[in-house]
Amino acid sequence: MLYDVSIRVKYRYDANVSASRDLVMLTPLDVANAQRVILSALTVDPKPDEWNGRRDFFGNNVVEIAFHEPHRDVTFALKARVERMASGPSLDLSPRLADLAGEIASHRSLAGRAPHHFVGASPRIPLAAETTRYARAVAGRAPSVLAAVVAVGEALHRDIAYRPGVTTVSTPLLDAFRARHGVCQDFTHIMIACLRGLAIPAGYVSGCLRTLPPPGEARLEGADATHAWVSAWCGAELGWVEYDPTNACLAGADHIVIAYGRDYGDVAPVRGVTRTAGGHSSDQAVDVIPVESAVATG
Repeated sequence: MLYDVSIRVKYRYDANVSASRDLVMLTPLDVANAQRVILSALTVDPKPDEWNGRRDFFGNNVVEIAFHEPHRDVTFALKARVERMASGPSLDLSPRLADLAGEIASHRSLAGRAPHHFVGASPRIPLAAETTRYARAVAGRAPSVLAAVVAVGEALHRDIAYRPGVTTVSTPLLDAFRARHGVCQDFTHIMIACLRGLAIPAGYVSGCLRTLPPPGEARLEGADATHAWVSAWCGAELGWVEYDPTNACLAGADHIVIAYGRDYGDVAPVRGVTRTAGGHSSDQAVDVIPVESAVATG
């Protein structure tokens, strides 16, 4: 499936920003057998004084920019054409939960996507007794690792309400878990904590969703902004499987991958240091339009 992807993130500041340095992570990834980026263009207005593109430890596309001149607002805009293939597993070839630790131990690579980096706590995801008890209650008797992943995701979708505006990017996952409400970032952080509590390697996927659903299908929650879901390592044979707990489904042709990390802190669309006074506001707009729809309506 071909998509035209458009992302715009704008920041407005109460006072002049005299200088800033940011990491921008908005460009979609090439993912083997799942996603191909045909073309992409990232623009920043006003034009930065420094621009350096690179890959980070996890293989994500990162642009480091710096402003030396005063400014009151900045807009980041991404345009891309992406081919997305359905990539969910057709067969459950994952091991039993009891056998997963042995498969992790036998995995010799320590590259960015090795499961070893995604088992323990990370800066935004503690290994808490509450989430581990919950995970054991809903998935402890699952016959396989993949079955456990799906069981946790379905339970969270059932037990937590999708409620925009009640949390922020800095809300601790345990606060959202106890309140039983949040947005895609909260669902994703909570599910990762649950899976890691079961000793299943799990990471954070940032991306976006198809804006126009196929005829007769419901629009997915989170399609108006950048989205998040979970990547879980389901053993040496099956590898990484992506699950969207906000929508209770395996991630597939509707999900455009931007970046992989341990938690949101690794993949935030824009993060950095700004020298200014007062506060700021931001807004974002996201569109993921099937190419045939874009042609028909353009």
